[in-house]
Amino acid sequence: MILRLSTLAGKSRQNASKKLLQNQHQTTTTTTTTTTTTTTRTFSSLDDRLHRSHSTSPNSFSSSSSSQSSSADFRSWQASHNIDIQRVTQTAMVHELTQQQTRSIEKVVPWFLETMPAPYFRQVPESFRLDHIKAISAIKDANMDMHMNLKTHLPDGRQVLTFIRPGTMPGLLLQMIKELPYDERSDEYMPLSRVQIYSAEDDSMSLNLFVYGEEAKQLTEADVTMTGSHILEYAQQLQEETLPPTDEYGRPNPTPNANLFSRDRLIQHMEKCSESYIIRSDPRRFLSQFELFERVSGSDNVSVSIEDSFLDGNNEEHYWIDIALANTLPHFALEQTTQLLYLHSFDVLRAHLDNVTDGDNGTVTLLRMLVTPTNGARGDEPTFNLLKQELKRSKWLAPTTMELVYEKQPWLGVRRGEIITAMCTIMHPVMSKQNAIAFSKGNILETVTKDRYVNHAAAIADLFLDRFDPKDLMSDEELRVRSEALMAVIDNEVEDTPAQELLIKMIEIIKYTLKTNIYMNNRYALGLRLDPKIMATEVDSPSRETPYGVIFSHGRRFDGYHVRFRDIARGGMRLVTPASSEQFSLESAHQYDECYGLAYAQQLKNKDIPEGGSKAVVLIDTVGMSSSGRDFVMRKAVKAFVDTILDLVVDTEETREEIVDFVGKKEVLYLGPDEQVIPEDIDWVIKRATQRGYDTPAAFMSSKPRAGINHKEYGVTSEGVNVYLDVALQHVLKIDPKKESFTVKITGGPDGDVAGNELKILFREYGENAKVVGIADGTGCAEDPNGLNWEEMLRLVENNLPIDHFNPSTLGEGGAVHKVDTEEGVKARNSMHNRVQADAFIPAGGRPNTINVQNYNHFLNADGTPSSPLIVEGANLFVTDEARQLLFEEAGVIIVKDSSANKAGVITSSYEICAAMLLSEEEFFENKAQIVSEVLDKLHEYARMEAELLFREFENYGGSLPQLSKVVSGAVNAATDALTIALERFSEEDREKLLPLFRAHLPKTMADLSFDQVHERVPSQYITNAVASCLASRLVYKEGTKFVETLPQDKLAD
Repeated sequence: MILRLSTLAGKSRQNASKKLLQNQHQTTTTTTTTTTTTTTRTFSSLDDRLHRSHSTSPNSFSSSSSSQSSSADFRSWQASHNIDIQRVTQTAMVHELTQQQTRSIEKVVPWFLETMPAPYFRQVPESFRLDHIKAISAIKDANMDMHMNLKTHLPDGRQVLTFIRPGTMPGLLLQMIKELPYDERSDEYMPLSRVQIYSAEDDSMSLNLFVYGEEAKQLTEADVTMTGSHILEYAQQLQEETLPPTDEYGRPNPTPNANLFSRDRLIQHMEKCSESYIIRSDPRRFLSQFELFERVSGSDNVSVSIEDSFLDGNNEEHYWIDIALANTLPHFALEQTTQLLYLHSFDVLRAHLDNVTDGDNGTVTLLRMLVTPTNGARGDEPTFNLLKQELKRSKWLAPTTMELVYEKQPWLGVRRGEIITAMCTIMHPVMSKQNAIAFSKGNILETVTKDRYVNHAAAIADLFLDRFDPKDLMSDEELRVRSEALMAVIDNEVEDTPAQELLIKMIEIIKYTLKTNIYMNNRYALGLRLDPKIMATEVDSPSRETPYGVIFSHGRRFDGYHVRFRDIARGGMRLVTPASSEQFSLESAHQYDECYGLAYAQQLKNKDIPEGGSKAVVLIDTVGMSSSGRDFVMRKAVKAFVDTILDLVVDTEETREEIVDFVGKKEVLYLGPDEQVIPEDIDWVIKRATQRGYDTPAAFMSSKPRAGINHKEYGVTSEGVNVYLDVALQHVLKIDPKKESFTVKITGGPDGDVAGNELKILFREYGENAKVVGIADGTGCAEDPNGLNWEEMLRLVENNLPIDHFNPSTLGEGGAVHKVDTEEGVKARNSMHNRVQADAFIPAGGRPNTINVQNYNHFLNADGTPSSPLIVEGANLFVTDEARQLLFEEAGVIIVKDSSANKAGVITSSYEICAAMLLSEEEFFENKAQIVSEVLDKLHEYARMEAELLFREFENYGGSLPQLSKVVSGAVNAATDALTIALERFSEEDREKLLPLFRAHLPKTMADLSFDQVHERVPSQYITNAVASCLASRLVYKEGTKFVETLPQDKLAD
């Protein structure tokens, strides 16, 4: 429903502000210049205590543009031989200029008073109005175009930018916004806190104010009671129903809301608002925007309201659009909204932007715009429904999508544009393996959106929309017929081979999409649940295992993959933020394979727990951003990515109505924190999972600050790594580390999780026997052939400091500290893991594939011997499979693979999931110390059982240790799968007999507290998986891999 408003006719409206300005003009002579001036103006009605100095310069934002010249230049045209003549000349010039400016002002003031809209005089402080008149008079006096920028500094640090431009043509506001400084990429970034947009009623001029910096709030209840008295009085009359249905302008009054519009609630809300916003707000407008605020508060949502307004009673189409955007960048919100309105042929006549604090959720940006259709556009209900939908989406759109639908091919519309750019991103890691240059990310998008081919891309997007339209289901047969018809058209009309291949691949993506959230009204990003076969390529190894499922998410400055290898799976979420555009392109090409590799490694190491392996890799574009802008975008990406996953896995009334499901079964997955995920992200994810109706929200993400087991605090991953190191030293190097000294080098800093805790454990277990001869991290490296000073290393660990803080005075002979602030330091850091000689190397940090098939030989000395004969992989994928094998074959390097060495972290996370399902937060917290102690004992037990098996089979059967590690994981996982299938055929009574296996798997305290309620609190499928994995791992660790390999799959359960 569109409500209709009207305002008073121009000549009948109240002109008190104009009359006041006229009286001031009649009694005051004003001199205007374009040089820097210092005044004592105020910016808001209650700012009389504040003073400011402002600088005005035409067409520039520089602090001053002085027109004064040197004294020599000033006198060069005067009669220097006669001082009296000089004085007369100066006096005459001053008089003439003053008279000329006075005449100009006398013409400008009446015109200004008549042509500027009444809200300008109500909402803009008097001091600024005078500045505007003086600036306009100066422009007219100089016979210049009406084009000037004014910059004003307020004493509280805020800045006011005023744009004066000729005309009011459509797109002018958007052009001004694009010229604004202080975006999120700037180190001088300031938030846009207020906007006021005005157009002259004779269309001769636009005058817009943009305020940067936060207005000091600190409003008390007494302050807002006085400042907002007009709002409180209006709300009270509304509640008492003493107001007529419409106000004096014919606008319908809001519907009374006893809860929301109560005096206490309004005062609480006004305490969050800026003083100037309260003062300037019409009561009706304030209450309407309060309702919008409440709809989005505490979320990242967008709410839109549109109503009619007849401006000046001239029956033209004018509409007020109110938008509330939670937790967004105000500058971005203003630009995107203005751009979208321009795209839909709506011109902005007036606008206001204000920010209201929203507690821990940042701020809510409130936009109010008076618009009118242009170029034949219509303000009808279908147009506004589409506009509302796209306004909500604009906050979350990828830059590539915005460029496509706002600039290049606006006829496509937002939905089709999103589908096309998402498909192009999915194709990149697949097609680039075929030809990295022809199918670069930029070339893929450019090809399919060329004028010659974009119609075909649009038709494919339409097919995608029809396939997943919940109101008109499409059969598989209809999909086949329409797909073949599209492919026939493409084959006939597209001669370019790469373009043809890309368009055909887009059709295949539709076939392999099993679910999408495209029709969800409040989605944050576009999500596709894919059949993993779509990501396979001909160059992949034939033995490469196909995952169970893939989820892809495409949103604002990010793309994310979630890959899992079982129906119930768990794995970390990693944020990747490349430093340059070139690196970003490379990461984009490798993103899926990195995610696949990490998920597969997780699958191998998850062999002892009920959950299969999974991983999420979110690639985020923060190139060139300031630190605050970078953090803001990263937090937004986490929210959008996780919410997209929830769209596709929760079973709610909303998802049942808006999502077409070709998966056909409930999907269960759990997340954990990985690189660059912070505690605030974890808290948000748990809260959001609860809001969205996930069955076990507390278990949805591990490492919760209070009810989790913090991996870094308790060193859980490193506890497992050290068990493998201990066993390997004894079996491979014949060193008893409790009695003999040994040397070790580590990548990963003292402030890191795995490296820092490994240092503490080494000293705890072996004392001075452990000699750390080299450490490298992102800041540099420290080396000492006699062992780095333990006291200094532990100081860095305890104070969470990286290695470049290592005190060089503690180094022995031959020791050095290299920092990355020099080229030599970078080289030393990057080569430390290869150069430094040690008994063992522990990669406990660093990017995947650091040691690979191209550079593995750098790990070897000139005589072919390795710089370390033993590697225990604390970090995932630090060494590639090919490099592992070559190091073993050529130099005999024994490598304990990541899927074995660092599995303790995933076991801990699995126990967290169990705790979240079985215990309340209070129960867990009250017993946390004992539970953690029991978990650590379990970690040592599982790590030692596998380590002993690995080296026993290595000594008995030979082969490379990494391959044996895969064999062990494969044997356990195969046994788990076989047992799971068998257990599903068991009667309930038989399954109940095996339940003690799951109980024995749990820490004793956790089981004692809650196991009697296991059926009520834990999904049945999870219990089945838990029993199967417990049986499988103990079977393999006891009997060995050969025993399992000799049995047929269908006989394992027997």
